[in-house]
Amino acid sequence: MEKHLSSQFDEELNRISTQVLEMGGVVESQLRSVIRGLYQHDHGAIQQVLELEERVNRLEIEIDREITSVMSRRQPTARDLRLLVGVSRVIVNLERAGDEAARVARLTQEFIEAGAPRALPIDDLVNAAKMAADSIRATLDAFARLDVSAALKVIEEDDRLDVMYEGFVRKLITYMMEDPRMITPCLSLLFLAKAVERVGDHAKNIAEAAVYVAMGKDIRHASPQERESALK
Repeated sequence: MEKHLSSQFDEELNRISTQVLEMGGVVESQLRSVIRGLYQHDHGAIQQVLELEERVNRLEIEIDREITSVMSRRQPTARDLRLLVGVSRVIVNLERAGDEAARVARLTQEFIEAGAPRALPIDDLVNAAKMAADSIRATLDAFARLDVSAALKVIEEDDRLDVMYEGFVRKLITYMMEDPRMITPCLSLLFLAKAVERVGDHAKNIAEAAVYVAMGKDIRHASPQERESALK
């Protein structure tokens, strides 16, 4: 980050960055607890996810208030303005990723309480959740360092997660076709898988924000070819 004539401005930007990383750490903790709850049917882990949701929401409000304050008082230059806009995009996506983690926790709780059969492909879902959690960590690291190369890897990883999701859906459809008694638990897993897939989408959005701050290029909704052309 560039140094400014006002050391107080630097302190404010550093404080915002620290809060963003704290928020990201809480969301990542939620996701790790979700994985444990899903794989081990751990009610304590599920409850921890739900308790952390309030903290994520509070951090979003605090950071958003700080960004608004800095913008109104400092009249930031173009690069600083991009940073603040990028941070705003990051916290929105982190809050939504936290919402998805909480949704997975609630669905997992219902899934366990319904006595869902162990024969279902839970391992596939757990692996997808681990990939989504890893993507959140990687995308926050890319944003903190404004590492375009690392951000693009996160975007590519989201494509892999989408492929995993589609394969998981096909597998569940097969289970339901072979045994109608599996329809209800398989539908529960479909909702779980969609929430996990959305976490990957939010990681991708944060990676795109990192590219925007670093290069001033908006690559949202761009195809791989369009991204490559924009970043040349």
